[in-house]
Amino acid sequence: MGMALLSVALLIGLGALATGIGFGLLGGKLLESSARQPELAPMLQGRMFLIAGLLDAVPMIGVGIAMYILFVVVPGLA
Repeated sequence: MGMALLSVALLIGLGALATGIGFGLLGGKLLESSARQPELAPMLQGRMFLIAGLLDAVPMIGVGIAMYILFVVVPGLA
């Protein structure tokens, strides 16, 4: 029971932390590459938004798995 709550908390927390780090790195690299070649900035920005959408899907999947653990695997907790 306690291990399930701990695993759910770690799954959601580490997913959010990793996504924040990923967005920070992605934004930094976008600014760095746009400063080096300003004529490619619109193309790079479009690709950055595509990757940001894919990067944002990872913690959503983690939250889905965490809710599955919380409400299906250990139903007595809810």
